[in-house]
Amino acid sequence: MKKIFSIVSFLFLASAVFADDGSRLWLKYDLLPDGQQREAYTKMTQFVAANSSHPTIKVAVQELEMGLKGLLGKAPVLVQTATKSGGIILNVAPNSPSNLPQDGFELFSEKGNIVISSKSEAGVLYGAFELLRYLQTGKSLVNLSVKSSPKIKLRMLNHWDNANGTVERGYAGSSMWKWTELPFRIDPRYITYARANASLGINATSINNVNASSRFLTEEYLEKIKVVADVLRPYGIKVFISVNFRSPRTLGGLKTSDPLDPEVRKWWNEKTKEIHRYIPDFGGYLVKANSEGEPGPQDYGRTHADGANMLAEAMRPYSGIVIWRAFVYNADPNGDRFKEGYAQFKPLDGTFDPKVIVQVKNGPIDFMPREPFHPMFGAFPKTTLGMEFQITQEYLGQSTHLTYLAPMFKECLDTDTYVKGKGTTVAKIVDGSAENHSLSLMAGVANTGSDANWCGHPFNQSNWYAFGRLAWDYTLSSEQIAEEWTRMTLTQKPQSVQKITDIMLKSHPIYVSYTYPLGTSHMMGEGHHYGPEPWLTKAARPDWTSIYYHRADSIGLGFDRTGKVSNALQLYSPEVQQLWGSPEKCPLDYLLWFHHVPWTQKLSTGRSLWDELCHRYYDGVGQVRKLQSAWESVKADIDKETFEDVKGRLKIQEKEALWWRDACVLYFGEFSKLPIPKPLVPPTRTLDEVKKLTEIYHLR
Repeated sequence: MKKIFSIVSFLFLASAVFADDGSRLWLKYDLLPDGQQREAYTKMTQFVAANSSHPTIKVAVQELEMGLKGLLGKAPVLVQTATKSGGIILNVAPNSPSNLPQDGFELFSEKGNIVISSKSEAGVLYGAFELLRYLQTGKSLVNLSVKSSPKIKLRMLNHWDNANGTVERGYAGSSMWKWTELPFRIDPRYITYARANASLGINATSINNVNASSRFLTEEYLEKIKVVADVLRPYGIKVFISVNFRSPRTLGGLKTSDPLDPEVRKWWNEKTKEIHRYIPDFGGYLVKANSEGEPGPQDYGRTHADGANMLAEAMRPYSGIVIWRAFVYNADPNGDRFKEGYAQFKPLDGTFDPKVIVQVKNGPIDFMPREPFHPMFGAFPKTTLGMEFQITQEYLGQSTHLTYLAPMFKECLDTDTYVKGKGTTVAKIVDGSAENHSLSLMAGVANTGSDANWCGHPFNQSNWYAFGRLAWDYTLSSEQIAEEWTRMTLTQKPQSVQKITDIMLKSHPIYVSYTYPLGTSHMMGEGHHYGPEPWLTKAARPDWTSIYYHRADSIGLGFDRTGKVSNALQLYSPEVQQLWGSPEKCPLDYLLWFHHVPWTQKLSTGRSLWDELCHRYYDGVGQVRKLQSAWESVKADIDKETFEDVKGRLKIQEKEALWWRDACVLYFGEFSKLPIPKPLVPPTRTLDEVKKLTEIYHLR
């Protein structure tokens, strides 16, 4: 523990010199500007006492000491027992009669002290971070009475980091994991990473890409992963490993990886036992199988359940689990990728081992900026389904667009599936309450990298923060989370906090307006997924093209999923079908997901489809310009380096919004044969000129 303490102390001292590069994330313990507020807080936090010397309690004490010293200018005294009032008491009470779950905590005033109590050490740590969040956001500590517990049991980051240091769909530099330096050098950023996750209640991380290399199961790499697990453990974080299903062949020299082969099962049993010698609290396996070229049980005529259950059998003597991704689809030019995951997994409902969680993306295609919720949610009563969100902004502007994702996450979680009557939201499927499942999972594809500020765009940090807060409590509002993050990260000035919160809340709808309005989808540049390419007609597989999804023709636009082309809508409950089933009643945000609508058809806005489409593309560009003005208005209250960084990226965002607008209205205009509606001004460049711009990003 001395090594961890020294690294944390180093980080705190370094922050005084490098306070403006974003490296401290939302854990900025700068001196609070209000002197009276500091004095009031100081009187209530003069000492810290703990009834345990557990490593997790030690880091909780260390965090409080560091945070209070920075925020209040005075460190608390560390004592073994509270003999007076005016301090903080950390209480691990495993036999507490409280009905809070293991990781839940209570934060309350008692006899003039602030008590942080939980049945677990991790719960006390989460409570310590909650107390610091109160100070950072200026909340009162008088008569504290807080009870908080996680609605999701496994709150997890999925890293798509590769052994060679690259990050698939990473936009913030190279991998944060320094595999060539491990196990002998611990990068101080691992500690900051652990602290940031613990501050949100994130309690698990899969450290490598789901397009996995078998090398992560070798002794060479297990020694490295052990050190990472040792660093994260005091912060309540368990390590998972993404595995390549072919590993028994590539590592074990077997002739097959058939999950029903006795030698293959034996190999996984022994490998799992070996991993636990290095990592006794190993979280488990994350598997992408028979998807986008990855090997899996279907290579041997077996099912996803056969593969998952084989690994669950290997994990049976231990506490860990198996997470099996449902992101699978066949290359069928006449099919509908929307239905693939459902079709492959539905016959398997009830056949998965209790140790298996099937991890499902929030939508049925692939992390599009706005998707209807995945039809698997609510249709698998006998299978534990976990949620997979994408924090890294693969289709949401990558690292150049300001796009706050809490509203997108909430839109999915709050949607009613109606499968067990009104109020059966996606969130209640995920937390297990709808079907009484004991396990629950919310995973987010991480957006961290080697950039000093971790996430590339300074505002992308807010999406890591928002994911963690919602995984803990999905009932929190997007506005509350945005305001918290802004106060902890950018400024405490009330007027600017409100303006920045407003920018964040508007940002996702704005992004959708100039990229994928009215339920369009999957029109990004081939391979790199950067910029627009709605004219893409040929790719390695048909469902990687754009025309597969938008179905533009002389009649109209959109993918009919009501039965004429695809019956995907029938995968939902009757109530959802009724909501989305007719173009007249379908919410405009989902319209072209389910309907092929004539260009001239009048919508609820009073405009034709073509006119509404154009107005949304144009309005999106205009709204980006308003974001620039709003950001300019808070300049005086923002660190100069951060302000200029965001200002420059907003200029890029405007340029790229124009790129999307021009590409789409010019391309779709060739089908509609209609002019750009007045008073909108037609693009000054031609479609061929826009296509040449897109071609630049394909050059090698």
